[in-house]
Amino acid sequence: MKQHFMMFAAYNAWANRRIYDAAAGLTVEEWQRDTGTFFKSLMGTLNHILVADRIWLKRMTGEGDAPTKLDAIIHAEFGKLQKAREAEDRRIIDWIGGLREADLAGRFTYITVTDVRTVSQRLAPALSHLFNHQTHHRGHAHAILTALGKPSVTLDLIYFQRTPEGVAFA
Repeated sequence: MKQHFMMFAAYNAWANRRIYDAAAGLTVEEWQRDTGTFFKSLMGTLNHILVADRIWLKRMTGEGDAPTKLDAIIHAEFGKLQKAREAEDRRIIDWIGGLREADLAGRFTYITVTDVRTVSQRLAPALSHLFNHQTHHRGHAHAILTALGKPSVTLDLIYFQRTPEGVAFA
């Protein structure tokens, strides 16, 4: 099970790099443009992915900053957000790398952000949600880039598994 989550942590970092590389040439207007997606702009969407990751990692590890709103803007500037994303991806990889199989079967308890209630659940299903959530919103980011007339970005897991960094997981 740990190997499975290590693969998703590495895939997550790879896919995020691809999205950020594709977005690097956007103008400020394009970066902030409301495209009608759930978090409006690419800036809002990529901030939300980082917000959710920080919330979940704080819940799971007890460490780090955790915004109190799902639509919080951690960084409006692309370069600062990219650096924060890279640091969070490294944090996720390192934390999962330090887990034991028994940790994945264990439970943790947290308070939800949206409806303020206490939830207790096993770690492995919550990690599955974390990575699925990232994939979901990277799909929004991909759609925004396409709507802005930018080239399509290949994000499929199988393509990651065929890269030098992903072949260990294939």
